[in-house]
Amino acid sequence: MARTRYITIPSGQEGIYDAALQSGDRFTFSKVTRKVTFYGRKKIAGLTRRSYIPAIAVIWRTFTDAKKADWKTAGTERGLNGWQAFVADQAKRIKFGIAGEATPSTLHQDLVGLLYITAPAEEIKIAQYHPSQYWVNQKVQGKKSEYEPASVTEEFALPLELSINYKSNLVSTGSGSFAKFYAVVRHSYQGVNRETNLEIDFPLIGGWANLNETLSEVLGEVQAYDLFIHLYKVTGTLHFDNPQANHSSQNWNRDPYCKDISKSFTRAFYQVASSWQVITLPVGASYNSAYPT
Repeated sequence: MARTRYITIPSGQEGIYDAALQSGDRFTFSKVTRKVTFYGRKKIAGLTRRSYIPAIAVIWRTFTDAKKADWKTAGTERGLNGWQAFVADQAKRIKFGIAGEATPSTLHQDLVGLLYITAPAEEIKIAQYHPSQYWVNQKVQGKKSEYEPASVTEEFALPLELSINYKSNLVSTGSGSFAKFYAVVRHSYQGVNRETNLEIDFPLIGGWANLNETLSEVLGEVQAYDLFIHLYKVTGTLHFDNPQANHSSQNWNRDPYCKDISKSFTRAFYQVASSWQVITLPVGASYNSAYPT
């Protein structure tokens, strides 16, 4: 088998190359393989049976214009049109064996973050760190499902606005119980390092709603911040979606749509940290992305 260290694609033939060949492992054992461009009837039939799109399309065609408009409104939260939003949601319901269709909502869309605590656990705490430089898993432009590690420089500046949608079903197990989403803002004043908290308190029981808080100024010069979700002296569940940490005209929260809040990265993506990392996770506590029911 021939081996090459690199190739140069002649100008004007990039489309032909992309149509015929594809990369294997791009980082460790690089190789180029042919693309499968022809499928037999049996293969096509199998792919169709496994696809949810035909079944979802049948449901979509039964919707009134008003209901399609509601899905369009819900989809704008994630930059999707109404059909795309419905497909993303209904595919999860089919996959997990959930009957019926969801009611479109601007507060949550298909997968959401879930924190779950059952005895003997009474606490869970996760963090998302925001140093001035870090790595993220970034989609390659022009590629359908290709990602690459990318370095991010986050220049922090106030005001900082926190926003989150939530649904809580928690029970206190003792005095001092709480559930909160908060930022610890680090700053320096007169040569002393200080910290200021910006906190959002979750009611222990509450339906889907939005909460937000803003920090506009601190003493001295701001340096950086970190985000935390902390449940203490409680059992039960907390669902959340669309978390935001807005500053400098941008939401810097990683995985803002809660596609996989506990995902870990390896191999060529080893420097990419999980969107939310464990600080306290005793036996009986867990966190992940899930479909809300």
